[in-house]
Formats: sequence, structure tokens, C-alpha cells
Amino acid sequence: MSETVDQGAASPAPQKTDPSTPPPKGGVAQDRPERGTAESRDGETPLPPKRWYVIHTQTGQEVKVKSSLENKLKQGVGAEAISQVLVPTERVAEIRGGKKRISERKFFPGYLLVQMSMTNDSWHLVRTTPGVTGFIGAGRQPVALSEDEVGEILRQTEERKDKPTPRVTFSKGEGVRVTEGPFTNFSGVIEEVNTQRGKLKVMVSIFGRQTPVELEFWQVERL
Repeated sequence: MSETVDQGAASPAPQKTDPSTPPPKGGVAQDRPERGTAESRDGETPLPPKRWYVIHTQTGQEVKVKSSLENKLKQGVGAEAISQVLVPTERVAEIRGGKKRISERKFFPGYLLVQMSMTNDSWHLVRTTPGVTGFIGAGRQPVALSEDEVGEILRQTEERKDKPTPRVTFSKGEGVRVTEGPFTNFSGVIEEVNTQRGKLKVMVSIFGRQTPVELEFWQVERL
């Protein structure tokens, strides 16, 4: 993801991002924000408005980075400039050993979101946190997410807290075996898939007749 930053190059226009994924095409902005932005001292210089930025981390370090930043904020370091640190996650349902289990899965592995006023000091605080590889941006400047992008990510995070997403997805025409419920050990072919509800309509042979049976994703496994 990292791009080599030309210190003398002009900053290109920020690129739009897909709300469902981090902005991968912008690269990792390694430089500080433009000069002229200073931390607020005794109310003399107000901080810039807080916006959401995407931070790229080393693989598997998202939660550790979040914890490190939050510990700094609790100690009063950067608390004025940084409001929230978020690792977007969803609850995932799957069958293990015949039992339904709920776990958490990251939306965007290798990324986290920080709501902050972008200044030299706040940039340095985040950038020097162990596990952080850089801000996502265009050219030499970090680029904030739009309100629509942030709203969509937060909406998905909130929705998926209440309704687990099946870890395994299925397609029409696939053969499956029922692993749970009154039709356990019956085999059939998927007729319909309802991903939003996490349900399948499976054609199962009962007494020699093909019968449609509605099942949860986690009640079946692929043949």
C-alpha cells in the first residue's frame, strides 16, 4: 500500500473512496500536514475541525494500535485533538463442532479510523505509535473521509453488532448437507439464497419427493 513520497511534489487532488472499503488508491501519506496549523494554546489558536482519517497499520496490529492511542488520550496526551479511535468490526456466526458460535471480524483488516484535528502534533502522535505505518492520503497529505463515507461505515458497524453475519456464504445450485435441526443429515440443493436474512431455501428429498426447506446458513455445510 505504501507509496514513496516525493518531498518536492505538489499535492494532487484528493481521490474519492468507496464507503464500503478503505481508500486504497491514495497510498500511505508519510509526511506531516502542511505547515501553518498549530495546536491550541490558552485558546489563542483554535484547532482545525475534527474529521475522520484512515490509518494503515501492520498486519494484526489494529487493536494494539487502538489501545496504545487510547492510553495516551487517557493520560492527557493529544486528548484535545483526538476524539475517537475505531476499529470497525462485525459479529460473525458459524458452526464449530455442531454448535453455533459468534465471533468478531474486522471490516477492514490492516486499517483503523481516527477522528481528529489534523495538526503537526496530532499527526506526530498517531504516526509514531508502534504498529502504525501511515495515514491514507493522496500524495503527501492525509485525506479525510467524507461525511457520507463515515456515516456508511458507522451504520454498518452498528447494524452488524445486533445481527451476526454468516461467516460462510452460499450460491444457488450448490449442494449442501443439513447439520442442525429436524432435517439433520439430509442433503439437498440450494434453490434460493437470502444473504440479508441469513437463510436458504434448500430442495430436500423427503419420501422420494423434492421438498423446499428453509434453513439458516449455519444449519448447513457444503458437500
